[in-house]
This record gives sequence, structure tokens and C-alpha cells, in this order.
Amino acid sequence: MMEVAGPMPLSDTSTRALPSLHEFFAPGGVLARSPLPYEYRPGQLEMAKAVERALAERRHLIVEAGTGTGKTLAYLLPALRTGQRVIISTGTKALQDQLYFRDIPFLESLLGELRVCYMKGRANYLCRHKLVTLRNQPILSGLEEIDQYRQIAEWEQTTETGDRAELSGLPESSALWSKLDARSDACLGSTCPDYRRCFITEMRRKALESDIIIVNHHLFFADLSVRREASGAPDAGILPEAAAVVFDEAHELEEVASSYFGLSVSNIRFEELARDTDTMLRGKEGAGNLPGVTQQLRERARLFFSGLPMSGDGRQPFTGREEFLENAGDLYLGVTGTLRRLEAEIDNLKNIDEAPGLRKRVTRLRSELEFLLESNATNTVYWLERRVYGGAEKGTAATRGGFRSQVRTTFLQATPIDVSELLAELVFETIPTVVLTSATLTVQGGFEHMRRRLGLREARELVVPSHFRYGEQALLYLPPEMPDPRDPDFPEAAARCIQRVLEITRGRAFCLFTSYSQMRDLYERLLPVLDFPILLHGNAPARRCSMSSAPRRTRFSSELPASGRALTCRAKRSVASSSIACLSRCPTTRLSRRA
Repeated sequence: MMEVAGPMPLSDTSTRALPSLHEFFAPGGVLARSPLPYEYRPGQLEMAKAVERALAERRHLIVEAGTGTGKTLAYLLPALRTGQRVIISTGTKALQDQLYFRDIPFLESLLGELRVCYMKGRANYLCRHKLVTLRNQPILSGLEEIDQYRQIAEWEQTTETGDRAELSGLPESSALWSKLDARSDACLGSTCPDYRRCFITEMRRKALESDIIIVNHHLFFADLSVRREASGAPDAGILPEAAAVVFDEAHELEEVASSYFGLSVSNIRFEELARDTDTMLRGKEGAGNLPGVTQQLRERARLFFSGLPMSGDGRQPFTGREEFLENAGDLYLGVTGTLRRLEAEIDNLKNIDEAPGLRKRVTRLRSELEFLLESNATNTVYWLERRVYGGAEKGTAATRGGFRSQVRTTFLQATPIDVSELLAELVFETIPTVVLTSATLTVQGGFEHMRRRLGLREARELVVPSHFRYGEQALLYLPPEMPDPRDPDFPEAAARCIQRVLEITRGRAFCLFTSYSQMRDLYERLLPVLDFPILLHGNAPARRCSMSSAPRRTRFSSELPASGRALTCRAKRSVASSSIACLSRCPTTRLSRRA
């Protein structure tokens, strides 16, 4: 559980003379003498001192630090000065990348080499065993997957990390990658013939040798969930013990924790289980009946998910579980019965390394489905969700523009209403020092709400105001008389409004959405009428792209650095509100008069 009984041994970094906080942050100090444009910020030094004190005294700390404080350096240097292993967890991969690829190299230019490890979830890494298995038992779909397989096979020969982010030509939506990634569901562990060359094994080794481990909240809580299910077994999970954890973007903790302490069953899980069973056990002794069982599982799972009482895409509560079982109980019994038959067939297999892991997956899927349909747990909300991936409806502007046809995935989920007791037990009572920081943590000027929701009973508190003068440097525009988001005229009205704003700011804007369909719809509407480069999220590999040098049609992934006048306006379009919010950081832009 990442419990540390006493102080961890000091690392090589601690034996080296690192500057004190004052020597580093003060006017005329190490930071001021660096190549970066520097402005002394008292709040940054104040935060760094609070973090160092919390680490030294093994206490928890909550810090709300406004935009522009320089939070990352304010916790990185104190973490390094402890000489003990510290995990830094971020809310997004974008901040994770910023820490590892920008902030850490900058610190190394001032302090010398640092022992830092960057870890993502297992699904981001290639499984070498799956790559070989797929080559020997091909289940590739179409020329596109064949080309992608060749690209991945060539890359596997040279990559040192196995991180898919290195693959510049592999789209984020690649269906092939899910057949090759290193998720634990199909992992053979130490019995795998490629165990010593495994990218996950190598990542664990690097983590054990590091002073700072940079992860994101999803990986942290996925790992915590695995450890919880394994009852704290020493070999469970991939994160090593740590003396402290710093949660940056901590305002997202409750939502992420809820998702990992809950349950989720989707039609894709059934498809992947059937596919992996066919691939891993094909040709094995005693497995002759399995193809028929897996095909039956696919068919019955499709019937079950198509029978769920959903009124459309998106989320909706699943309050009528008893009624569903009365009216469609045969669909539920059909799929659970097939899962039991698959368990029995795999049980009959002898001396096959892949069999125990697959049986465990089948048992877990069945028990989770039974909980979702039959449990009466009171601290749980049950809901359904249908997500759309891969493009717009056929015949729309988006598909004419070259997007894939849509694929819908249906989820049946159970989420705990209150995770405070779980977080208290697994995080705050187990880890000696937890630092929570973000620009938005207080409610009505205090931390009481957050502490109650997270189960944090004792912690020091600090509020560092932002250094920006928003009243002088920003302008908020709310266009009047927008139709209701459910109105068919809303997309066109929103596009007209955003177009006028972008013409005033000459582009240089982020347009933020609450759904992919909204984003693609606006992209198709604006592409023919604007002269500015337009970048589209999600249809290219995860890589950095500069707003100042983007081509006409550019698609980016998640991180898009923009500084100075490269970013003048930020427009947000939401289905939850009948307004478009535009925030301009150029005081000479007259949105309120001209838009």
C-alpha cells in the first residue's frame, strides 16, 4: 500500500549539495541566474517552504496556488532535497509531459543529473509477447492494420521504452494497439518468455532506482486499486514504495478515485476477452471447444447490451435494474451462463501458462456483472453510458471530411457516492506525507469541503494568490440570446458566434468542448470559412505541436503549448449551458463591442 515504516535510505542526490530554497528562489539566486526570463514570486518561495516543512515533519499539506505561482518548481526542489523517493501525480498527461520533458531538464541544467522516472499506464506500452503471438496467429483487420503492424514491428526492434507516444504515424484511435498493449488482463507475469525484455519490467526497475517518479492520477489510482484487490501483496502493482506523494491538479482526485474504486463493464470487455481467448489458446491441447464458446459469448453479449434501457448517447441513471431483470432476465442469464461455461472450459486445460490469467479475467467479469445487476449496496450509484468513438454519423460533414464511421461503446457502471473513507484508509493513513495542490481547491475561501470529500482529517493549509491581474488583463464575453443547447439551431448559432470572435482575435484561440461530436461539428463548419490554421484534437499521435507554426489542417492530441500572443482567446462551448464563454487575455480586443 506504499506504506513506509520509517525514513527511506538517502539517495545519491541527497549526498550532493543542493541549494537551499532561499538560495534557489530568492532574488539573485540560482533561478534568477538561469537563462529563463525570471521574476521573483514570493508565493513560490512560500509554497516551497511549506512543502519542505511537510516532507520533513511527515505531515499532509493542502496548497491552493493561483495561476502563475510556479507550483511545479515549488514542490520539485523540496522533493529532491529530501533524498527520499517521492511520487508526483498529475491530473493530465499534458502536465506529466511538462514535468518530465521541460521542468526536469531545466532543473538538471541548474543542479546536475537527477534520477527521475516517467511512468504511464500499462496500456501505453507494447507487449512483446503479444506482438509475436499476433504475428504467428494473425487476426488483423484490413490493410490499415497490416501497415500499422509492420510499423510497430519495425519500431519494436529499436525502442528502449515501448511507449506508443514514440510512434509518430499511429493514430490514437488505432484498434490494433489494443491487441498489442501491455495491460495486466493478459499479462503472464514472470512465466512470460519475454519477461526479462518486458517494457513493464524495465519500467519497474527504473522506478526503483529513481528519486522522483512522475505519474498521472489515473495510473496512481489504478495501481492502488490493484494493490487493494491483492490485499497488499508485495508484487502487486507497478509503483514502488515512496516517502511522499504530491498530487498536482488535486481538484480532480475525487472523480478519478471514484472511477477506480467503482466497477465498469462494457461490450468492449466482452469482445476483448473473446478475442484474447481465441488468440492465446488457439491450437493448445484441450482447447478445441473454445472457439464455439467465445463466439456464443460475443453473440449473447451483443444481445445483452442492445437490450439495456438506453434512450440515446451519453450518461443516464440505471434506476430500473429490477424491472430490467424481470423483462430481460433471459439476456442477463444467457451471458452469465456463457461466462460460467467458458470458466469451466478453461479450468479443464492443463499445463498451459495462459489459462490461469484468462480464467481470472472471466471470473472477474462475471462477478462484476452480477454486482452491477444484483447488488443492493447503498453507497453506490448505478448508471449507463454510451460513448461514441471515431467520427460522426454517415453523410454528415465530418464523414465527408474523411473521419471514420462511428463506433458506439456501452458501459454499465457502479460508482461509490462517497470515497472519503477509502481515501482516508488507502492514502492519507498510509502515506507519510501527501501534498495536494491546484489553482482551484477552496470553496468560499476554505478547504473544508475538499477535506470532507477526500477524507483528509488533518493537514496544514496554505493559499497563495495568483500573480496575474485578471481585472486588467482579461475580458469575459457571454454572447446574449443563444438558443438552448438541445435546440437544433444551437450548433449553427454557436459556430457563427465563435467565428466572429476568431475573426476579431485573428485566430490564436483554444475552442473547448464537452463532447467530441460538438468539436468535430464546429471544425467542419469553420474549416471552409476561416483563413487561420485549425488544429483538431485526437486524430493524430500524441505529440507536441506549436500553434505558431501549424499547417492549414493539423490534428493534435493533448498537449499544445502556446505562449505570449500565440494564444489570445479561449472559447468554451458547453451542452450544459446556453451560452458561449470567451475569455480574451488581450486587453485591446473589444469582444463585447464587436462580436
